Amino acid sequence: MPVEIRRSARRTRSVSAYREGDRTIVLIPARMSEAEERRWVGVMLEKLDAKDRDKERRATRGDAELAERAARLSAQYLDGRARPDSVRWVTNQNSRWGSCTPAEGTVRLSHRLQGMPEYVVDYVLLHELAHLLVPGHGPAFWRLLEAYPRTERARGYLEGVVAADRLPHPPGGDPAA
Repeated sequence: MPVEIRRSARRTRSVSAYREGDRTIVLIPARMSEAEERRWVGVMLEKLDAKDRDKERRATRGDAELAERAARLSAQYLDGRARPDSVRWVTNQNSRWGSCTPAEGTVRLSHRLQGMPEYVVDYVLLHELAHLLVPGHGPAFWRLLEAYPRTERARGYLEGVVAADRLPHPPGGDPAA
């Protein structure tokens, strides 16, 4: 990955780095020597690599926990019949809460669900698991979800989140204003 060094006269002591597309940007003070620059570039690359590894490790752990949760929900509410090949969190779903591809046995949940109450995440996961058994949203599909006692509450919560996103936001970002 290419590294771009950006020197700044306004920067006096601090060094920082970030990824931008397919390259790494390292910000350093203009007065820094070439030897110090090389040393700091190495330090910052190591930090970014460690951060990337940690992020990947957390995502993998999160996906494993999500798969375990899916197995538990399938056993509890669908008699264990829904058996996905993969269950994972994704960051590219901004207009839906989850998706299922029955032909591939994949279930994906939007990262936007992270931090929501567990019963809401369980509902969305169960909803997608039900699609492994019944495509579409016909009566047979909804009968599967009747077993989950918090379906209506979870749906109401998600409707509230969508409605809140549509409200005008006051200038300055203060929701109480």
